[in-house]
Amino acid sequence: MSVLRVVLGDQLSRDVAALRGLDVAHDVVLMAEVMAECTYAPHHPKKIVLVLSAMRHFAAALRARGVAVRYVRLDDPDNTQTLGGEVRRAAAALRPARVVATAAGEWRVLEEMRSWPDAEIRDDERFCAPPGFFAKWAGAKGAGRMEFFYRAMRRHHNVLMEGDAPVGGRWNFDVENRKKLPATVAVPEVAGFAPDAVTRDVLALVAGRFVAHYGSVDGFDYPVTAAQARAGFRDFLETRLARFGDWQDAMAADAPYLFHARVSAPLNLGLLNPLELCRAAEAAYREGAAPLNAVEGFIRQILGWREYMRGMYWLHMPDYAAKNALGAQRGLPELYWTGQTKMRCMAQVIGQTMRYAYAHHIQRLMVTGNFALLAGLAPDEVDQWYLAVYADAYEWVEMPNTRGMALYADGGIVGSKPYAASGAYINRMSDYCKGCYYDVRQATGARACPFNALYWDFIARHLTLFEHNPRMAMPVRAWRNMTREKAEQLRQRAGFLLHQIEQDAEI
Repeated sequence: MSVLRVVLGDQLSRDVAALRGLDVAHDVVLMAEVMAECTYAPHHPKKIVLVLSAMRHFAAALRARGVAVRYVRLDDPDNTQTLGGEVRRAAAALRPARVVATAAGEWRVLEEMRSWPDAEIRDDERFCAPPGFFAKWAGAKGAGRMEFFYRAMRRHHNVLMEGDAPVGGRWNFDVENRKKLPATVAVPEVAGFAPDAVTRDVLALVAGRFVAHYGSVDGFDYPVTAAQARAGFRDFLETRLARFGDWQDAMAADAPYLFHARVSAPLNLGLLNPLELCRAAEAAYREGAAPLNAVEGFIRQILGWREYMRGMYWLHMPDYAAKNALGAQRGLPELYWTGQTKMRCMAQVIGQTMRYAYAHHIQRLMVTGNFALLAGLAPDEVDQWYLAVYADAYEWVEMPNTRGMALYADGGIVGSKPYAASGAYINRMSDYCKGCYYDVRQATGARACPFNALYWDFIARHLTLFEHNPRMAMPVRAWRNMTREKAEQLRQRAGFLLHQIEQDAEI
């Protein structure tokens, strides 16, 4: 044997760097299910099933090609239950000339990898931005808005371009992605994948070992192979992409997926190639199968936001993980784990998350994230929650979205302003407010929507900071022009709500 090649659970791609130059006759691939990775956050059981089942299927595919795979299962009695422990145990048993691995996507894992004996750590080249591209683009200041990075990526890969100009004469059709879903629009079913024997074994293992984690394994239907992931994406292209653009930001009760692709979880595992998804969506536009606002909106999520978040994470870590620009310290209330609240929007999104380990970007940003921002919840605790509850969550993509976009804890590195909103935004973009215990039209009083008073209290708490931000000029001016009586009523209502949150009392 010459090389021990380590493949992590979110590196399930045939062309991952650790497998480049693989010598089938002599090399061994190491894959290990370890408790440390299942429990560093209390991951949703569906996420654990997804990762472990996808790993086992990937290992089987390697073996079918004649590759020797040393696969360590979670319940193996000799399992050290850490990645480093399994690498060292394999190295001691096999005595390879060297160890080859692909750089981990999370800072904490990469730091551990650097301690592995005789390890060659290769860049992860499965992303659209080549190694070094983002740092060069961001420059010495380590800053720059996503929109301009997105344009650079479009030019670099010649996606939705006509020469040096964007197709349709505009780079961004975001203003055409904000329609509220009419009740008359039928939402198609999303393709699911019945568990096979491999997945059923994992379901039994996870159901028995992670009963204390948020959510359950019931109804698991995620794709666990590259073939299934591609089939799921084809289903999106054929049944939902054409209407994705209009209702990309919409939310509806008991409709978790709407017209979204549900590809982020298999994409972040390595089962799909991001650039291939973008080119397939572009082909749909050029063939007349989907409008430009839908295709551009989908491509922006992958070629723009996903790559931008990864770039920002690696450019600013590890300091980024400690940022708390607004000094938020309040503990995460229990309602985030139970969904028990009279706020229908929060109950809907959290309940959906518990069932599916999924919520789309507006549900995360403008409902659960917005509430956390307005309530001043501690970024560390909010980070941990988002990392735990979603099947697609890995720190490199979760943290900049949560700490940067949702909480403004980075002080404006990712977003130019806090994405704070009252209940009016949620009412405009969803049907959640219908039938809610609270009245979205009211800001004070026992039945007033909590988002309204909390929004104005948030503006008041950070008035000195926000008055220097041009994008916050309107709410700052509105607060300053408010009558003293109204301002006091709003702050009293917010004070009561914040006390309830601190006491974990129902709101």
